[in-house]
Amino acid sequence: MKRSTKITTIIIIFFLVITSVIVARTMIGKHFQKKFGKRPPPGILVTEVVQNQFSEKIESFGTAIPKKTQSFRIKKNELLEDLNLKEFVKKGEEIVKLKERSIIAPFDGIVGKRGLSEDVLGSENSIIITLDNSSIIYCDLKIPENFASVIKNGLPIEAKFSGYKNKIYKGKVDGVSSRINAETRSLLTRIKIENKNFELVPGSLLEVTVNYNERKSLSIPDTSIMLEGNKAYVYKISEDNVANKIEITFGLRNKGKVEVISGLAEGDLIVAEGLKKVRPRGKIKPIKN
Repeated sequence: MKRSTKITTIIIIFFLVITSVIVARTMIGKHFQKKFGKRPPPGILVTEVVQNQFSEKIESFGTAIPKKTQSFRIKKNELLEDLNLKEFVKKGEEIVKLKERSIIAPFDGIVGKRGLSEDVLGSENSIIITLDNSSIIYCDLKIPENFASVIKNGLPIEAKFSGYKNKIYKGKVDGVSSRINAETRSLLTRIKIENKNFELVPGSLLEVTVNYNERKSLSIPDTSIMLEGNKAYVYKISEDNVANKIEITFGLRNKGKVEVISGLAEGDLIVAEGLKKVRPRGKIKPIKN
């Protein structure tokens, strides 16, 4: 074979190889584009922007005080029968029968006892019987003076008692002192709680939250917010299911909800969870929660 023919053959083979590589790469590219380029949009939890109740809060604590209380001092040797402690008695009913008299309830309440030692009363032991009407519980709070302009009668409160840890008792502010205590720099404030089931025990420590400046505002889940520096963003979903990243300003937080000041309108659809799965201006498959 002539030298020129060999060269021509080599060139043809070279171009055939190059062509094969190009064709193969094109086919592989189309295969991957077909396989991955048309991947369905991810399913993402979304929610609508709605109105919700928000309020600012004052945290405090105090001791439970019964609506009425009365004590009766008696000598132990006067007793004709055992005391029925924690028994509920009505007004006019007998609390306890003594040798020469009976003690009658002046009002509805629960019977209790407070013991006194001989050191207090001398040689004869005595006891003090108590009658507590705790159908209403009061509690005195020391509210810091910087809240003097907002604390007022009628404000709603929520209270917790360690005896019922998962229960919240609702009430209201029932009285506010007209003077600030110069030593504690606080304003004495009394709250009132209906206690029809007698669950709140006089003398117990109550954790109290006073709510003020209550208002209805736009609300979104706290899981929908992206914080970048001092700015906040959410993904707002368009009609064609495209996630658009927009800036918002927010206010108070309350039990997993965030108050929206600007950037959204009631009824807007936003991403509620799964922010890492979303690409800006990428399509999603909305899943309403």
